[in-house]
Amino acid sequence: MSVQEMEKRKDSAAAEGVKASETKSETAAAQKKENVLRLEDLTMQFGGVVAVNNLSLEVNKGEIVALIGPNGAGKTTAFNCITGVYQPTNGRITFLGQTLMEGCPTGRAAKTYAGEKAGKYTKNIHHSPDEICRAGIARTFQNIRLFPKQSVFDNVLVAKHMRAKQNPFTATFGLNHAEEKRMREETWALLKEQNLDSYASYEAGSLPYGMQRRLEIARALATDPKLLCLDEPAAGMNPQETLDLSDFIKKIRDQYHLTILLIEHHMNLVMGISDRIYCIDFGKLIAKGTAEEVANDPKVISAYLGMQEVV
Repeated sequence: MSVQEMEKRKDSAAAEGVKASETKSETAAAQKKENVLRLEDLTMQFGGVVAVNNLSLEVNKGEIVALIGPNGAGKTTAFNCITGVYQPTNGRITFLGQTLMEGCPTGRAAKTYAGEKAGKYTKNIHHSPDEICRAGIARTFQNIRLFPKQSVFDNVLVAKHMRAKQNPFTATFGLNHAEEKRMREETWALLKEQNLDSYASYEAGSLPYGMQRRLEIARALATDPKLLCLDEPAAGMNPQETLDLSDFIKKIRDQYHLTILLIEHHMNLVMGISDRIYCIDFGKLIAKGTAEEVANDPKVISAYLGMQEVV
């Protein structure tokens, strides 16, 4: 091989290396841009109890991410911080690149603060649950929160009012006919998509348990969310209902182009649909990764089975 040929090969390899480096940079930038939800050092303290301690996680666009852990681990508390029910004691929550919630211990709370990263955050930013819902985050609850005496149709219609284009003036003078018609048509369409239209006139509380769960999810979908937070959606379901729910969650993720954050105790459901999993115990993150990685993590096994603590 001549010297010229060797030089050409070196130049070609260098060019390929630069191209590969640029591709990696572009991929990293794209991944960063696709981030939907980020929790940074999230801590929630009630009196002397640290329910969530220095929790950091990310949920990217189009993913189904599960947050798991034993009972009392702090999962629902984390959800309540994300959705504005609680003001975090410390840490930051960002949604679509914007700070949604931020907390830092002040006054008496600063003296009794028992979490980590004290002093890192200096602001207290809080948005109410309705503001967070308008921003694009919808949730369901561990215990079903339907209006049991209202019809199935009305349970979904009421959520449509979250994005209604009306005001007190138009309501007072009866000028909302077109808007009301639009919301009712969209409600019917959503019920048909979720196979709930034949139950539209039924009282929500009269539906079978699994159907009530679906209705609660349909009501959340009516707010047109970008991020859907599901708090133990399979709770109380039998094996067949849980299997159906698994397919249902994947279907609505694809159909509505959603990103989903899921709390669940049914491990078959979690392992079957999750792109990534975070596991917490006593409020602290103990494992994260794919379903296989988390399922085989000694700390996760210890947390669930009560085995000797793994260091």
